[in-house]
Amino acid sequence: MEAAATQLVSIVGQLVGDEYRQIRRVGGQVAELSDELDTMNAILRMLSDAEEGALDHFVRVWMKQVRELAYDAEDCVHLYILRIRCRPRDRFFVWSKRILATLFPRRRLAREIQELRARAVVISERHARYGVSREALLRCTPSSLAAPTPVLRHALGRPAAKDPDHLVGITEQADKLSNMVKAVGGNLKVFSIVGFGGLGKTTLAIEVCRKLEVEFPHQAQVSVSQAFGGTKDIEGLLKRVLQQIVMPKADNAQGIKIEDPLDGVDNKDEGALTRMLHELLKDKRYLIVVDDVWTVAAWDAIRFKLPENENGSRVIVTTRIQTVAEACSVDGDLIHQMKCLDFDESKKLFLSRAFGSEEATLHDDLRSEMNKILKKCGGLPMAIISIANLLASYKSWESKDMWERVCKSIGSEMENNPTLEGMRQIVTLSYNHLHYYLKGCMMYLSIFPEDYVIVKKRLLKRWIAEGLVAEIRGLTLMETAEAYYDELVSRNMIGPADDIVTWWDGTVETCRVHDIVLEVMVSKSLEANFVSLIGGPYEEMSYGSMRRLSIHGGKEVASVDSPSNKIAASHGKKNAIEGMDMEHVRSLSMFGPEDQKKVLDRLCKFTLLRVLDLEDCMAIENKHLRHVCRMYLLKLLNLKGTSISYMPPEVGDLENLETLDVRGTQLEDLPETVTKLEKLEHLQINKKADISFSCWKARKGLGRMKALRTLNVVVFDSDADAAEELGELQQLGELRMNVETDPLHLDVRQKLAKSLSKIYSLRWLNVTDCVRDGQYLDFIHDINPPPRLLRYLRIGSGISKLPDWIRSLNYLTELFLSWTYLDGDKLFGLLLCG
Repeated sequence: MEAAATQLVSIVGQLVGDEYRQIRRVGGQVAELSDELDTMNAILRMLSDAEEGALDHFVRVWMKQVRELAYDAEDCVHLYILRIRCRPRDRFFVWSKRILATLFPRRRLAREIQELRARAVVISERHARYGVSREALLRCTPSSLAAPTPVLRHALGRPAAKDPDHLVGITEQADKLSNMVKAVGGNLKVFSIVGFGGLGKTTLAIEVCRKLEVEFPHQAQVSVSQAFGGTKDIEGLLKRVLQQIVMPKADNAQGIKIEDPLDGVDNKDEGALTRMLHELLKDKRYLIVVDDVWTVAAWDAIRFKLPENENGSRVIVTTRIQTVAEACSVDGDLIHQMKCLDFDESKKLFLSRAFGSEEATLHDDLRSEMNKILKKCGGLPMAIISIANLLASYKSWESKDMWERVCKSIGSEMENNPTLEGMRQIVTLSYNHLHYYLKGCMMYLSIFPEDYVIVKKRLLKRWIAEGLVAEIRGLTLMETAEAYYDELVSRNMIGPADDIVTWWDGTVETCRVHDIVLEVMVSKSLEANFVSLIGGPYEEMSYGSMRRLSIHGGKEVASVDSPSNKIAASHGKKNAIEGMDMEHVRSLSMFGPEDQKKVLDRLCKFTLLRVLDLEDCMAIENKHLRHVCRMYLLKLLNLKGTSISYMPPEVGDLENLETLDVRGTQLEDLPETVTKLEKLEHLQINKKADISFSCWKARKGLGRMKALRTLNVVVFDSDADAAEELGELQQLGELRMNVETDPLHLDVRQKLAKSLSKIYSLRWLNVTDCVRDGQYLDFIHDINPPPRLLRYLRIGSGISKLPDWIRSLNYLTELFLSWTYLDGDKLFGLLLCG
């Protein structure tokens, strides 16, 4: 949680030397403020590591005040810079004129810095007057016991081992339910699995599907959130079902690219999607899992979209609510009640997760504590897994004190009455034992709606843009973020979701947050003013100063007793968007089903925005982009899946931009000014419903974008300068390029080959073209030396033979060929020789 505060101290200190020394006495004031923040941040980190019970209400309030002060200090600095913004390349006369014209903002800065300094002194005195002792906190700090450093362990190529797929307590239930599901009967039947969160309903449903892959070759698994409702939710669910039912493949048995059977599915409405699903499944036996249904209304909306054929198809619904289960499965015999694990099953699950084996031998002291812990967990699989993952780093008998403290932290009521409240306590316990730099990353997940499938790369880029990832010598920020992610997965705080598979882009790694974990993170985020949520179950929330704003569109359809409604009820009253202060918001995210157009109309007020994530937001229009291009602090701009068709040339003024994602839009190209984005690391573009050939045309100036790590998709035509400058992008790891040069422009293709031989960092290369010529891409034979670290190579056009250098690619894991016009001998001969 305190990683952001650390970054604020660094920024304030850095800017002292650049701007503040120009104003008498202000430099000293800022230096003192920076020192105060540095000291407070050290205390914050210690408090962040303290156990929940060691922090009283005053300490929590004090921590919040320090964070707000740090945020305000950074905002003060950046607002000042924006007011007097003068680029280093401006002439001396322009610079001097700006200095005189901004005298008032400089004086205003001096006054604001003095006020912030006074606030810091007051906050510091409060801690001295009322604060807890350092010694008491150290005794309550979980990290005071030695544990391996997870970030270095993962980043150095030793990621945490994946949790073993132990189905303790599930196997018998899965066998029973599988026999019921595959029983003879032609009519469509709906089975329900009911039980509260953490019992393993989803695990059971997935295991049943695995057991019945032969009997039901057409399967799909989809989740339903509490706020499910409306056309957009139905359309999204139908698309996910279709994607899994069809399971498009990259190529056929001969290695030839086949046409996507779901082509154009993104543009179909609810009626067309329903007809498409009925047509595909009219003569097939299917099995669909609808996970986490909260209301009868949601089930009714889904039920009538599923085809009722006479082929013995089945649907499995999981729910926490008995009345919903009864509505789904009219026949009571089709309802399965989840059971808690008995003690022996609990012990096997705990040992397998904590020690890697059900037969592990424990020291007598640890065995005694384990028995107490299991008794308190009440047979809840999720609780047992969470505690086991927590104690996996403390296996020696010297760690007995840690085991005792964990045992005492588990509420005794779990023993006789395992409830959601007990699960929340266990999730909170796991969160408290995270390293401080992981806590902010966990709270950040509260931005996403319930049951939202989060693409891993999108999440990691957001962490980095928000300053939640610390710099570690020898590692890139992305590598460190990957280590954070792996650690959270290994601790069972987040779980992998079904990967998104696309036939042109491979597998996209995704994750999902368990409902109970998300509920705890939302509560902590709201308490710390880390995230502000609007819409859906949070429609009635009110906020003061907002830092990260997440819009969950649509109307609330969840039950009155739902966890999200209880959270919303415990905070404030409704506050109209028009009355909110947007100036200090640093990230804005919008999720359907209904986008908040009122927020987009006020984009000009988001002066300090760093992250703008509007993926799949249909409300944004071209007119809004003129405001976006004035957000000079913006680091991440995600417009993927929107309907924008024009990008203003002023986008080149976003000098801090690191990620620009405009895939799946109506953009035909990007302006030439994009090459001015010298800090841009990830550029991704292609047109909606057009997979390959509508993308950014490389121009002279490409070589200035030396920070690029991802370039997907770029077109090289007759511009020889752009082809030559490609070789200057030494950080590039992923490149997807289309070659559209005239056959007469041999020099362009030769320069492309020479440039590709210079990019040693390439891991992912995709080369295609629009010309169906049997030898059009032969220039890649001249790549010498080839990128030795290449893992994925995809060639999508005519080539006379495979390059000889493929044999030297020791790290190559995937070779994708399409429209190459190679026969069997040419296709496999070189590979067999290698």
